[in-house]
Amino acid sequence: MRKILLFLCLALSSTIFAQLPRDLLNTIKKDYTFEDYSGNIYMTSGYKDANVIHEKSTTFDAKLRYNIHTDALEYDSGSQLYELVKKPTIHARIDGDYFYYCTFESQRGVDRSGYYILVELSNGYSIYKRLTLKIREPRNGVGVGAPIESGAVRSSTTYYLEEAGVIMELPMSKKDMLAVFNDKENELKEYLKKEKIRLRKEEDLVRLVARYNALKSSGSASSQSLLSNRVDRN
Repeated sequence: MRKILLFLCLALSSTIFAQLPRDLLNTIKKDYTFEDYSGNIYMTSGYKDANVIHEKSTTFDAKLRYNIHTDALEYDSGSQLYELVKKPTIHARIDGDYFYYCTFESQRGVDRSGYYILVELSNGYSIYKRLTLKIREPRNGVGVGAPIESGAVRSSTTYYLEEAGVIMELPMSKKDMLAVFNDKENELKEYLKKEKIRLRKEEDLVRLVARYNALKSSGSASSQSLLSNRVDRN
């Protein structure tokens, strides 16, 4: 992953951008399933300027948007709809967010492949976030002649700690977070209070993990892994 990011930085700073080639795209059909639902199955309402980085080729410019429902980066040529080929060697930067197609596993060995957005890259670990949809199906109202309640979609963000291709979901409550990092519970409890950490604030979440990493690195434990002896819930 570190080599990938180095390649990305070099590519963005030195490459003359080319048009997105057809062999990086798969043809898809527009999905009208949620057209009458409130909410949006896309991360953004429209297409955004993007850079597509192919590790074995070059950097291309395009306008993309992320479809949360299909977990796809979509490209519209005007006459045809495409999605970016889902491979770990193809990445995209959209409006400041770095999308990676990752073949991660949970701590139980369950496949967790998909698009992840890089939040923090550190020595030995990374933090990613992943978007999913919460779907409420349409339903009839109560009583005779009651109107039908329309369906709705809402995006949800989950944060993950990653080491060597293995990920663990990061809780959003202080109680659960301290339970996950229980070997440094007292130190982190003090840190949370002193720094007024709010875990739902992305930058505070990053700071807490960095603090835990620092505590582990300075300790005498035989394993410095942040995921050691921890089992995820999935």
